[in-house]
Amino acid sequence: MWNPQQYLQFQAQRDRPFFDLLAQVRGQPEWIADLGCGTGHLTAALTARWPQAQITGVDSSPEMLAQAAAHISIHTSPMLSFVQADLSTWQPSRPPDLLISNAALQWVDGHDQLLPRLAGRLAPGGTLAFQVPGNFSAPSHTLLAEVCARPEWASRLKPEQRDKAALGQYGPAEYTALLAALGFEVNAWETTYLHLLPAAENAVLEWVKGTALRPVLAQLTPPDAEAFLTDYGAELRRAYPTFDYGTPLAFRRIFVVAAWG
Repeated sequence: MWNPQQYLQFQAQRDRPFFDLLAQVRGQPEWIADLGCGTGHLTAALTARWPQAQITGVDSSPEMLAQAAAHISIHTSPMLSFVQADLSTWQPSRPPDLLISNAALQWVDGHDQLLPRLAGRLAPGGTLAFQVPGNFSAPSHTLLAEVCARPEWASRLKPEQRDKAALGQYGPAEYTALLAALGFEVNAWETTYLHLLPAAENAVLEWVKGTALRPVLAQLTPPDAEAFLTDYGAELRRAYPTFDYGTPLAFRRIFVVAAWG
């Protein structure tokens, strides 16, 4: 279950890559789908860039979409809508001109199969633009895997369903090769952000509670979850020290804007 409030605790840092991605998208799409739209606040922001476009946010989480629905009345735009669907099976009612996704496609297995499927749903001349984390080898993730593998936790946790090793093999060059072979003109790059989180007790733990920790904690009872957070939090404090000016968190992200040539 997604927690919108926990996810948006670091909204400025999580939103910045979306706008960095958006800055590289060209054209005037008439219909846009935001895949993995979450709380919908970034989907709503697309109405400022393309006020005449029909814009649909797609997400599988009812908790996120409940919050997203508020943006329809806030923006009073008849062109803005949201739909609940799994990204791996979602079918648009008609081919969109722009498919955009911010930090969501990594939750779907099989990039080598997913991206060609998404490409095939675009209208002629359409664009696929997405951003995904590239930090699976960062301490935040490697330490999480180590703690999950400890005897006291391994028996209570199901193995990770997503193939993080495979995801870690994808960078700008690999995405370019995959999409160029389908006939796209590809603009791909990576950025490592140095997020300065608050100088608070274990700020990085609060960050991962909104994303990577979610499927782990969902498998544990509340007392076990607290014990797990104590174990994992101790590792994070050592890996991410806090200074008077804040807690630095290096976060690598990968960006792709692919347009039909």
